[in-house]
Amino acid sequence: MNGPIATTAPAPIETEHERALFHHIRHTGRGFKILSVVLALIAAWGLTAWIWQLTHGLEVTGLFRPVYWGIYITNFVFFIGVSHAGTLISAILRLSKAEWRRSVTRMAEVITVLVLFFGAGNVIIDMGRPDRAFYVLLHPNFRSPLLWDVCAISLYLTASTIYLFLPLLPDIARLRGKIGGWRERVYRALSFGYDDTPAQRGKVEKAINILAVIVLPIAISVHTVVSWVFAMTIQPMWHSTIFGPYFVAGAIFSGIAAILTFMVVLRKVFKLENYLRPIHFDYLGRLLLVMTLLWFYFTFAEHITTWYGNEGHEMKVLSAKLSGPYSPFFWAMVATCFVIPMSILCRRSTRSIRGVLIASISVNIGMYLERYTIVVPTLVNPRVHLTQALYSPSWVEWSILAACISAFILLYMGFTKLFPIVSVWEVEEGMRHGPRETAERIKTFLPEEEEKKRTCTTETQREGSAETQRDMGEEKRAGAVAEAVAGAGADAEGGNK
Repeated sequence: MNGPIATTAPAPIETEHERALFHHIRHTGRGFKILSVVLALIAAWGLTAWIWQLTHGLEVTGLFRPVYWGIYITNFVFFIGVSHAGTLISAILRLSKAEWRRSVTRMAEVITVLVLFFGAGNVIIDMGRPDRAFYVLLHPNFRSPLLWDVCAISLYLTASTIYLFLPLLPDIARLRGKIGGWRERVYRALSFGYDDTPAQRGKVEKAINILAVIVLPIAISVHTVVSWVFAMTIQPMWHSTIFGPYFVAGAIFSGIAAILTFMVVLRKVFKLENYLRPIHFDYLGRLLLVMTLLWFYFTFAEHITTWYGNEGHEMKVLSAKLSGPYSPFFWAMVATCFVIPMSILCRRSTRSIRGVLIASISVNIGMYLERYTIVVPTLVNPRVHLTQALYSPSWVEWSILAACISAFILLYMGFTKLFPIVSVWEVEEGMRHGPRETAERIKTFLPEEEEKKRTCTTETQREGSAETQRDMGEEKRAGAVAEAVAGAGADAEGGNK
């Protein structure tokens, strides 16, 4: 006898968007593997450099008295600024109900969570003794901006992680039955029993909206507190009340540039042309243009105030930037943060995808130079001179910087092999409900009086039409009665004859 016929469960039906956006999870190209190996080797080299530093001390770096901060703190400020690409921008777009946000938010939110680890990690590397990092918690000094920084970044990382995870839940529920192997077990563990029912979806959307409101002040406070680490000192060109908004504006500036760079690359590599349309780059390019002008305003205000005040110690720092040993970095910063993006983004013909990519890369370079020119020239020219020398980063510092960038890109690539980089459920929801919701919002933009006028006019026309029809009906009935009476009279007259 033949045994029972084995049956297999039918494969879950996939939507068009699931097939397109799950493709990069299922398939790994050769280029992806080669790039992963190269990035891993660079990260390993940076780890080796850090071990060398731990073994031989900070003397293997270019740091010296009084330049205790250099590349490492520049990395810290830069990476924390880039983190504003995700949570802050995503939250603003969600709260403003910008429909074009749906393809962009997730790739921005991933940047926030990953880059925060490298920003905070550079502070530990700069300490030289990582074990002393726990002293901040064991022996806290609540008057120190450093402790404020630890609390702000910890809270920001927690809120950003939750803000990334909640919108992932509906897509994880879809992946759970459509991607097999070890990843299916990961999806089942991360879903926490979420099945994407209408009730669960409603709770998730409500939680996302609440969290979007919460993360906005947290994100702004983070870079404000980072600026206070400098501004609360009396070092020349650091002790400034404008540093808070200056740092926040710079963070948003570099964050937008970072997400634009990633959007162009992901669009090309994962063939997302149908989801990242030219309109996305045009809108974010306009926003980058606005931030270019705002950055220039803050930079000009900061330096013109120092120049006009003509205070001796601050003029030494300003001279070192404008015409001294750090002038190449300063003027390169002005060119890459203002001249290049301004010349590209102010014209619609050059605000193309390629133009936006050039502008965003330029801004990323310029903002790193800006952080460097904020940190180093002041420390080289303190109020009390101990030694006279120029800071020059060593191979150890450059290796660790390259490792941080490589490890960040590698982790981002790893994320794309587990989760869709574009939110599937948000795209599908936008296609189903977006046009109707947008049309309803547009109606609310119109003046109420005009709407009432049109309503009254329409009702008047309807009433007039109905009244005309009633008059015509009455005339027809009157004519018919008259004809009937005349016919009856004629019949009676004929009978009498």
